[in-house]
Amino acid sequence: MSAKAAIASRLTVRRGLGAAEAAVYLSLSPSLFRQMVGQGLMPKPRLAGRRRVWDIAELDMAFIALPREGGESEASSWDDYA
Repeated sequence: MSAKAAIASRLTVRRGLGAAEAAVYLSLSPSLFRQMVGQGLMPKPRLAGRRRVWDIAELDMAFIALPREGGESEASSWDDYA
């Protein structure tokens, strides 16, 4: 195991994820994740050299912005808790 792999295996959460990791993080298939990126529903990756990396914070915001089943908005469903 390389030093990079050994360190990565000990980290519980990483800030940047590859496409397959980002898909798993969101419980999506890689193909659906790529489709959603293409549709603008998920953020485009950042570039680290030639590597494409997705920021977890941006993935979280995009996930929260997805519509809910039944058309209920996030704001109206949580207003009672504010």
